[in-house]
Amino acid sequence: MHLVSCGSGDPVLFIHGMPTSSYLWKGVIQRLCGSFKCFAVDLPGMGETPGRPYDANFLRHLAEQLDQIRIENNIEKWHVVGHDAGSVIAVHYARYFPQHVDHLALLSPALFPELKPFFLLEALRKPILGEILAPLIGQIFWKIAMRRALESSEQTSAILDDFYRPFSGFAGSWHFMRVLRWGKPSSVLAEVPGFLPSLRMPTLIFQGSRDPAIPEAFARRASELIPNARMIILDSGHFIPLNQSEPVAARLARFFVEGSSRPGEVACA
Repeated sequence: MHLVSCGSGDPVLFIHGMPTSSYLWKGVIQRLCGSFKCFAVDLPGMGETPGRPYDANFLRHLAEQLDQIRIENNIEKWHVVGHDAGSVIAVHYARYFPQHVDHLALLSPALFPELKPFFLLEALRKPILGEILAPLIGQIFWKIAMRRALESSEQTSAILDDFYRPFSGFAGSWHFMRVLRWGKPSSVLAEVPGFLPSLRMPTLIFQGSRDPAIPEAFARRASELIPNARMIILDSGHFIPLNQSEPVAARLARFFVEGSSRPGEVACA
């Protein structure tokens, strides 16, 4: 699993979602590495990490891989931060290794089985049809949908190039299809609501007020189910770490020091 690290101080693990990479966290990490030791991974099949076959225990295996990084870096406890599907991995890590999680932060938390993936991508999940449509859907997704979702800025092209790199080339569209075929939310996320109340660590949940992918109800539900959680609403679309890197970094820095003293609180920024 490809790993990017910088800084010194209390350790923080950053987990991106699909189909992005550790580059998602660049702006946040740049602002935190003066006070924290930051680690950002590329998940299997994305960024610079090779793909791996999916299986029924994929999330458990990912959690174990992440914990191996903790062991190799002589870390007793670290803060864990996840975005989108990275939030799913973050809560599973906290479920299996709660003794090693200091604080937990979830951005655009795609945690519940009612999640509805982007309609174009659903076609890629269907055998034969997905293979046929993969090149066309891939082009529409990367050239139109992702560019709009990133809320165009001077860095949009560089960000898109990084996210798209593993899916470029002749076979890239079919690699993208295989990554997206990892489980249906209705089954993969079925257990999540049941174990969220067992996560006792202080938790901070970020939700974008203009997020078209993750409903605000998901963030509110997560903040109600996790006992020591509070929620922050930011003026952002789906890619909060990119659109609001400065306020996210500032909020995280305060949270890691102060903890969560007012569970369930909703703040707007």
